[in-house]
Amino acid sequence: MAQLDTGDSGGGKKGGKVRSKKQNSSVDLTAMVDLAFLLITFFMLTTSLSKPQSMDLGMPDKDDKNPQEIKIAQERTMNILIGPDNKVKTYMGQLDSPVEPLKDNKYGREGIRKDIQQKMVSVPQLMGDPKKGLIVLIKAHKESTYKNLVDVLDEMAISKVPVYAIVDITKEETALFDN
Repeated sequence: MAQLDTGDSGGGKKGGKVRSKKQNSSVDLTAMVDLAFLLITFFMLTTSLSKPQSMDLGMPDKDDKNPQEIKIAQERTMNILIGPDNKVKTYMGQLDSPVEPLKDNKYGREGIRKDIQQKMVSVPQLMGDPKKGLIVLIKAHKESTYKNLVDVLDEMAISKVPVYAIVDITKEETALFDN
């Protein structure tokens, strides 16, 4: 049992006065401790913990044994190459005959996001059909960081790119970073 003792006020003689002896008073704190634990338990159980943040990704079916090859106009295809040392390069079309030449880029609002948003506007105008929008292929070098890939995926979400894919980088594209 928890108690709070207020101390002995004593009945000793001081200077000849006689005082009556007071009893020690004590307060039982057991109920207070029980209440504190009940409140702690209540707030721990009723609070909501932070929810993990995740990004929705569409993944291909594992059972698809006959993948169909889809032909896409190279004017619609933007390639983003994520390299080592926080480097990022972009080009439109295919590497051997690009629609727009290879360009060193940077992450963020004034870099890759600006390019993506410009292409989101210009590609449907070029194709003459608003349904034929931009398609982005994201290719990560084996020495690139996970953070850089997540940064590019964030740019896809911010720019609201409807069609993008993470694909394997080719040997020729890997060689672009071996300078």
